[in-house]
Amino acid sequence: MANRILIVDDAAFMRMMIRDILTKNGFEVVGEAQDGAQAIEKFKELRPDLITMDITMPEMDGIAALKEIKKSDPNAKVIMCSAMGQQAMVIDAIQAGAKDFIVKPFQSDRVIEAINKTLGV
Repeated sequence: MANRILIVDDAAFMRMMIRDILTKNGFEVVGEAQDGAQAIEKFKELRPDLITMDITMPEMDGIAALKEIKKSDPNAKVIMCSAMGQQAMVIDAIQAGAKDFIVKPFQSDRVIEAINKTLGV
């Protein structure tokens, strides 16, 4: 069975890019969210195998959402997505429980490598 992934990013274009990379590589995108609060709801509803989470979003940022998701499920697998120059935030995210991070603009081989590593494929 394909691994089920939730994509979280406030930019529809970025969600579309990740969805495209994932579906071409045999992953199932089970949902999308555009902010941290939506991400938490969708995580509880869909129970994905993995989440790709943007760091900088309106309403609730990715790090706050990551912490909430980890509270409800300590085994949740989250990969953070960041723009160049967000190293401090990436470190915060890893300390909060993120498994890996990918940098925008996305390179499909790096995205797949991070996901396979996180899922233990």
